[in-house]
Amino acid sequence: MDKVRIDKWLWAARFFKTRSLAKQAIEGGKIHADGQRIKASKEISLGITLTIRQGWDEKVVEVIALSDQRRGADVAQTLYRETEESISKREQFAAERKTNNATIQSERPNKKQRRQIHRFIRESQN
Repeated sequence: MDKVRIDKWLWAARFFKTRSLAKQAIEGGKIHADGQRIKASKEISLGITLTIRQGWDEKVVEVIALSDQRRGADVAQTLYRETEESISKREQFAAERKTNNATIQSERPNKKQRRQIHRFIRESQN
């Protein structure tokens, strides 16, 4: 096997649960091959670099094997190799998101804060 449709490969490599989800991501511009937007019917071959955006994460992977059959996760991970730069960027962004979410308080006051608000309102009305 020397060429496979990209939507099939993304599905077989377990980046997406279904081929239709892979196709939607491709059409939405979330998948790039060698820096270019592609179509779902594009056939990929070995050595192509794919940029895949999923949620907050962006992965840069190199295709090292082809398959059009979906197998277990351990087999699927042998189809590609993620670049070291991509891994470090993802970890860095995850750490930043974690620290930003830790400092942001929820908009609703908790029970103690509600009591303080009610106490303040009662005192200011008297």
